[in-house]
Amino acid sequence: MRAAGVDRFGAEIRLLDLPEPSPRPGEVLLNVRACGVGNWDEFVRTGSWDTGTRPPMALGVEAAGVVEAVGAGVRGLRPGDAVTTHSLPAGAWAEKFIAAADHVAPVPSGVPMTVAAALPVPALTADQALDAVTVRPGETVLVHGAGGVTGGVLVALAARRGARVIATASQADRPLALGAVDVLAHHEPDWPERVRSLTNGGVEAAVNAARAGSADAVRAVRDGGRLATITADLPPAERGITLSDIVVVPDGARLARLISLLAPDAITVAASYPLTEAAAAMARLRQGTHGAAVVLEP
Repeated sequence: MRAAGVDRFGAEIRLLDLPEPSPRPGEVLLNVRACGVGNWDEFVRTGSWDTGTRPPMALGVEAAGVVEAVGAGVRGLRPGDAVTTHSLPAGAWAEKFIAAADHVAPVPSGVPMTVAAALPVPALTADQALDAVTVRPGETVLVHGAGGVTGGVLVALAARRGARVIATASQADRPLALGAVDVLAHHEPDWPERVRSLTNGGVEAAVNAARAGSADAVRAVRDGGRLATITADLPPAERGITLSDIVVVPDGARLARLISLLAPDAITVAASYPLTEAAAAMARLRQGTHGAAVVLEP
């Protein structure tokens, strides 16, 4: 089976020939049509995110495809079903991928496989972060780093929950289209003070999606508010603000609800590469994609 990954932690990404997997009880085998590429895959490549597997291994933790086989005890899924998933351990950058059955969600008719493959990690991360800060209708929510893929999804989901969304980004067009009411330039050093001025003392809740951005985001939160970060940079506690550090958790039922809500509008695909060009796909991601996703298509 062809796959794209590493033969040791920290090695350059290359094409691998790995044994074809078969599903155990409670698992499904996907014939992969597309798989997402994210900065989290760099953490897997270097070994800083232990997903439960060791090199030589394929990278990738999200994929969309067609069910090829199901393990014993799996109900509600059968060969031929179009599905998407975020599941561990890593291995989605391959022609075949094993996922836990309860991590799998159906792909609605009309949703491209590339979009379905790029959605699971950003959508689940965003939804779980908004749960952590208990977004309520009518509250003002800050999304710091709304220009990225997950940041855009955060804006869309917070707006759907009835929040007034203030976002930071380098460009305003996409956050505004997804539901933000104000977009501030994140490179301006006084943006947290501007948020506090716009909100008469700070937002009730904030989610940080900007690398090393939580220390700035917390300045825009009112006393006794809530802050979650998805970038593993939780700031020191201050002013009675409740803090949450979010690590995405696979959840097929939640993913099924989110893909119906979000696809295809909240995710756009900037570029698609074959498995043989997985290293180029990661390089493209590092260059910046202005909020669009990068995928592989085996």
